[in-house]
Amino acid sequence: MKTTRHATYNLNYHIVWLPKYRQSVLINEVADRVRTILHEIADDKGLEIIDLTVQPDHIHLFVSSPPKHAPSLLANWFKGISSRKYNHRYADNDGEKIRWARGYYAGTAGHVSTETVQDYIQRHEEGDQ
Repeated sequence: MKTTRHATYNLNYHIVWLPKYRQSVLINEVADRVRTILHEIADDKGLEIIDLTVQPDHIHLFVSSPPKHAPSLLANWFKGISSRKYNHRYADNDGEKIRWARGYYAGTAGHVSTETVQDYIQRHEEGDQ
């Protein structure tokens, strides 16, 4: 359990999103850079990344957040800030820019235990490499 001044909570979200056109651009150095940027965003926003899997054509993020942040806000932060930071730091031309597809998946640990979701992400990572 975590606490804020006014709440005790255990809110964990599983957020998945894709590069535009599901291109397999998240490999090698690009994946490492995106991973670093996502951790920077979490630190800046006071969020805890429980697990993170960067696949060539999608990202799985399992993050804990206080109740004041809606899942849609979390997805918008991670997608929007990460693309801006990556493109500003590393993209010299349009072909190198990271662009995310419009949508995303957001789920909660809800009836499924946190360990179950983490296990799923880990198995998914091992199966796709």
